[in-house]
Amino acid sequence: MSNIPADLRYTKEHEWVRASSGKNFHVGITDYAQSALGDIVYIQLPKVGDSVTQGKVCGEVESTKSVSEIYAPLTGKIIAVNSSLDSAPEVLNTDPYGAGWIFEVEVNDDAEVGALLTSVDYQSLVS
Repeated sequence: MSNIPADLRYTKEHEWVRASSGKNFHVGITDYAQSALGDIVYIQLPKVGDSVTQGKVCGEVESTKSVSEIYAPLTGKIIAVNSSLDSAPEVLNTDPYGAGWIFEVEVNDDAEVGALLTSVDYQSLVS
């Protein structure tokens, strides 16, 4: 069974969202996603200042098995990216909910967060 923290929100595309401050949220890929991908060897991060739209592609993760797109779970502006992943993308495998966060987004409408999956909903999706 995958590790699915109860305090996060999730997408059907296997991204997670954690409130950081105000209208800002950290985003990453779930333990289920990193496990399905296998050894991650490269990540294409969005750029700070980019606008992202919920459900649209904003980056890419490449593993020894495949390439997978990262979808923005929320609409807003990228205010930070985890540039340490450029040199150590394998952190997505070892710590997907901690040091493996991918970017931080300032959301336009925090009501979008409430529409994301709860940990229980996400567990049902991946079971």
